[in-house]
Amino acid sequence: MTAAPIAVLKRELLVRLLDSWTPYAAHRSRRLTYAQVGADPDGARTDLPLRVFAEFADLLRGRRMAVLSLGPVADEPLDRVGTAQAELPAEVGVHLLAGTAERLPVALTAAGAAGAPILAFVDAELGAAPAPAVLAALTDAGRPAELLLALGPEARRQWREMSGGDDRAPLLTAGFPLATAVELVTGVDPDAAGPVELVVYGTGSGNRLTAFKDAMWAVDEFAGVRYRDPGDPDAHPLDISLSPHPGPLRRELLARLDVVGGASPVVELRRFTLEQTVYRAADTTRALTALLAAGQVTREPTHGRLGGDVVIRLAG
Repeated sequence: MTAAPIAVLKRELLVRLLDSWTPYAAHRSRRLTYAQVGADPDGARTDLPLRVFAEFADLLRGRRMAVLSLGPVADEPLDRVGTAQAELPAEVGVHLLAGTAERLPVALTAAGAAGAPILAFVDAELGAAPAPAVLAALTDAGRPAELLLALGPEARRQWREMSGGDDRAPLLTAGFPLATAVELVTGVDPDAAGPVELVVYGTGSGNRLTAFKDAMWAVDEFAGVRYRDPGDPDAHPLDISLSPHPGPLRRELLARLDVVGGASPVVELRRFTLEQTVYRAADTTRALTALLAAGQVTREPTHGRLGGDVVIRLAG
């Protein structure tokens, strides 16, 4: 098994994220910046996002947008970039730069990105994990800032050393108020059967975190690629589906209740699900319903809709 299916999945996830971010950012500001680091397997770093931005040409007209692409410039198919850029308003500037993520802070400054929305995609499939200063540069400049970060095996190992056991920690420390993480795995026994990549996403908006989760579960299912929740003690791989298997979430909700003293309102459990698991907040209701049916938790009040103010308690 090669990493190609994972690479295809990342491309679709990026497209879906760009589809929701572009109108969100354009309605917030007359300036916006998209920055990308790392090359796709076929060498096309910039053609993909430009095609997405071209779909929003009318919305972007009259706004100043910088598209920064850092990587091995010699690998960039300049003819395709030129074709895609021709479909965009003149206010959209595309800048191809040689370098790694370490050059991103300087590139953002040169592009005048400060004080406006920023979305960055850093693909460290083969390289090193970005340094804390790179992460902090995004939150220092972006108002608001978002980061989609993909970490290959070596970068994932470095990230785990930085994180202290919580894959979200480096982004939270860098100033992203909200962060989540998911592993992309291959095979039933992923550590033995094939590549494992870690995807981490940071934002300052609960709505944007919800949009990322929606995009994550809406991508097409790719043969041999599954998600894995870093917080699941059983490390159970999950098929990509609009209705993912709730088993890992049930276990994590039980563990969460134990940590918080055995009881929590549903609204807090939904927030925990959104921020600290791979699941969507809406998946909480399905998992809690199963736990209630199994007698593993109780609820107060005992009847009615499972609203946010309902208190869930560990049984016994």
